[in-house]
Amino acid sequence: MAGPLLVLGLGNPGPRYAGTRHNLGFMAVEELARRLGVALGRGGHRSQWGEGRHQGRKLILALPQTYMNLSGQAAQSLMAYFDIAPQALLVVHDDMDLAPGQIKIALKGGAGGHKGVASILQTLGDDRFLRVKIGIGRPRFGETVEDFVLSGAYADQRETLARAVLEAADCLEVILALGPAEAMQRFHRRPEAAAPKQGAEKDG
Repeated sequence: MAGPLLVLGLGNPGPRYAGTRHNLGFMAVEELARRLGVALGRGGHRSQWGEGRHQGRKLILALPQTYMNLSGQAAQSLMAYFDIAPQALLVVHDDMDLAPGQIKIALKGGAGGHKGVASILQTLGDDRFLRVKIGIGRPRFGETVEDFVLSGAYADQRETLARAVLEAADCLEVILALGPAEAMQRFHRRPEAAAPKQGAEKDG
């Protein structure tokens, strides 16, 4: 594929949400940008974004500034401007249905309850975009889903989720260089250190 590729990290803008579970997509794309030397200093298209090249292909890295539940507006604006097809969109986001720290790649599918992904699906009317999911697990202490995703990691999971951000960036690099099939072979495993207590996690 010779056309541009858009890597969109999902999260919420502003210091209030920095470091929360819902911003792991932001963090992974920021880490990828750092590794590739892409400055995310441009505004417009309802995003903070930057442009680079990878193996001769134009690469757009972006962080929507719309808040999570309107992420589709940012995706649509960037895709229209750069003439990017859904198949050339790669979305990075947190996922409660995966164990903390687990990385999973999906080629298409539904939102799984994630409001950012739901917004993109609704806006594009197409599910044929790649997703890199970063597991955050489920609330332990009766928190609402909103409070859980908009909080930082539990103390004993901070290291696991910090590693997961780096591993998600590793995964993105493999996808860019070798494709999603190779990334699936390398990253579809349950992180041993993050294995949940019995009965604590269920796939939804």
